[in-house]
Amino acid sequence: MKHEDIWRALDTLAAEYGLSASGLAKKAGLDATTFNPSKRRMPDNRARWPSTESLAKVLDATGASLEMFTSLVTGSATVTTARPPRRIPLLGMAQAGGNGFFDDAGFPVGGSWDEVSLPEIGDPHAYALEISGDSMEPVFRDGDMVVISPAAPIRRGDRVVLRTVAGEVMAKQLARRSAKRIELKSLNPEHRDRSFDLMEVAWMHRVIWASQ
Repeated sequence: MKHEDIWRALDTLAAEYGLSASGLAKKAGLDATTFNPSKRRMPDNRARWPSTESLAKVLDATGASLEMFTSLVTGSATVTTARPPRRIPLLGMAQAGGNGFFDDAGFPVGGSWDEVSLPEIGDPHAYALEISGDSMEPVFRDGDMVVISPAAPIRRGDRVVLRTVAGEVMAKQLARRSAKRIELKSLNPEHRDRSFDLMEVAWMHRVIWASQ
C-alpha cells in the first residue's frame, strides 16, 4: 500500500458518501482538518499516514468494510451505495465561462442552471455540462452530457474540466500536474495541448460520467 493510494481511497470514500475530506473527518468524530491535503505531508515533506484509529472510525461512520476500503486502496473496486435518483445542475459548456455560474471554489451557484436527474451521484456539488462543438471529439461529441465531481480525486490520465482565472473552460485529459504547472492533453488531436501555471487555474474537476 502506497501513501498516495491510502489518501486516494479516503477521498474516494468521502466523495461516494457526498462528503469532502473535512466532512468525512467530522462524520467520523475527528478534527475537521484530519484528512486535509495540508496534513498529508510533514513540514519536511515526509509522508504523513492516517492512523489506524482514524481509519477504523471512518469505516464505522460510513458502514464500509475493511475489505471494501482495501479494494479502494488497490484500485480493484469502487464503492457503490444505493441512492434514489437526484437532480443536479446542468449548464451548456459554452456558458460555463461566463460570470455568475460558479463560486470561487468552482461549485455551481445562481438560478440560471437547468436540472437533470441522475442516480448514484454522491458529491453534493456535482453538476453536468452539455458539450457543444467538435473540439472534444471523438471522446465527447456535440450534445453529449458529462457529469463533473468537484470532490472526486484527480490522477494523471483522468478526463477533467478546467477553468482558467481568465474564464476559459475546457475539457481535456490530465497529462501531468506538478507543484507549479498543469499540463493537459487535448481529446481531439486536431486541437493543441495546453499548459498552465497554477496561478492561472481557477479550478479543475474530474469527469465522472458521460452520456453516449
